[in-house]
Amino acid sequence: MRKLIWAGYGVLATLFGIGLAHLAAALTHPAASPVLAVGSAVIDRTPTPMKEWAIRTFGSADKAVLVGSVLAGVLVLAAVAGVLARRRFAVGAGLLVALVAIAAAAVLTRPEAEPLDLVPSLVAALAAPAALRLLGRTHHASAAREGGDGRRALLLTVTAVGAMAAVGGLGGRLVTRLRARPEDVALPAPADPAPPLPRGLDDQVPGITRFRTPTADFYRVDTRLDVPVISADDWTLSIDGDVDRKVTLSFDDLLAMPLVERDITLTCVSNSVGGPYVGAARWLGVRLTDVLDLAGIGSTKADQILSTDFAGMTISTPLALATDGRDALVAVGMNGRPLPREHGFPVRLVIPGLYGFISATKWLRRLTLTTYDDQQAYWTERGWATDAPIKISARIDTPKALAELAAGEVVVGGVAWAQERGGIAGVQVRVDGGPWVDAQLGPDGGDDYWRQWFHRWSAAPGSHRIAVRAVAGNGEPQAAVRAEPFPNGASGLHELLVRVS
Repeated sequence: MRKLIWAGYGVLATLFGIGLAHLAAALTHPAASPVLAVGSAVIDRTPTPMKEWAIRTFGSADKAVLVGSVLAGVLVLAAVAGVLARRRFAVGAGLLVALVAIAAAAVLTRPEAEPLDLVPSLVAALAAPAALRLLGRTHHASAAREGGDGRRALLLTVTAVGAMAAVGGLGGRLVTRLRARPEDVALPAPADPAPPLPRGLDDQVPGITRFRTPTADFYRVDTRLDVPVISADDWTLSIDGDVDRKVTLSFDDLLAMPLVERDITLTCVSNSVGGPYVGAARWLGVRLTDVLDLAGIGSTKADQILSTDFAGMTISTPLALATDGRDALVAVGMNGRPLPREHGFPVRLVIPGLYGFISATKWLRRLTLTTYDDQQAYWTERGWATDAPIKISARIDTPKALAELAAGEVVVGGVAWAQERGGIAGVQVRVDGGPWVDAQLGPDGGDDYWRQWFHRWSAAPGSHRIAVRAVAGNGEPQAAVRAEPFPNGASGLHELLVRVS
């Protein structure tokens, strides 16, 4: 029982240190919070197959699972530190400091680390042992005193330390939310607006994906555990490398350029066949070619654009594809509002027709014209493809796999996409390996936008397998050969089983 009590002291002291460190990070640099720094280091060192497994298994909860796992490991060691401190305080406190040292090392290994980023770790290194010392002394004093006064003093101390830990953690979150709010930014009207989006099948086919993805529902897949807090007032974009002249733009400089508005579907390369990591939105931004022209790239020998985010994360985009006439944007808005923090505020890249890992850099800071021989980006170093056009795909949204259906008419529906191939010209449905039957298409939102579809099926009792395939506007059919997402995107037909009674 005594060991359990001291283990609890170790855990509570560590939570106290983490809470105050999180508050310090919110006031300085949120990414420097110790737990987040360790989690980010774990992500960077995790093998690609394990990352893919985490995304398949946990989906958008993968970050919460990782942070929870890191925190659980830290708290187990914190409990050990508490037990050790029962006999020798210096040993237990030393273990807590060693844990903080690991976090500090993780902070310093980030590409754009600054000395100020060590402040949260230093706060944790001071606060956790101090709290452990206070709890230990109060415990010994309580044991030496008779009656209830000692127990009351110990209870008050435990409560105060726990409350301070909670205040630090919650206060850090509140401060982060109040800093550099996207909703405080006013965006100009586009010089080249998108035409009104046709009304989709949202209300006509129950269960079908909405024609325009609400911002709150848009998928998020990136290497960040936190949501970066960046001020538009302090933001700059540098264009450098193999250019005629280096250019640096402020946020106001970017907004002063002609803004265009486009409806574009984005897809993550980790999206499996029939997976959820695809979304369609209306984006506002400056043409990427207009930004590059400011630096002059006419005589460049570069074959890639190496884009860098606020923390040094790099993504490479084939220069030829980014400048071939497609609506590649340095984006500032999403669905009529400034970019949310989760999706890259204040500025990100949006390049249609290419998977996000080579086209959709969030929290953008730098565009460097270079060659693949000279520099490799984050995903290139991990074996992913350098040229990854989004593959033609169709997905069944309704009915769901293994659904129990009533016999009679069943509406099968979903979405399909074929960017930079003339959009979707046709979708076909097959039941139980029979003939392919043309589905009815929803409205056309443009070549770079997905398309809804549906098919009315007369379902007979029994188990049935439903499959779907798409055909692009240029006549290219969807590939039936199955492939995993690594290294250049999944392929194969989406099929599912249902039961009709």
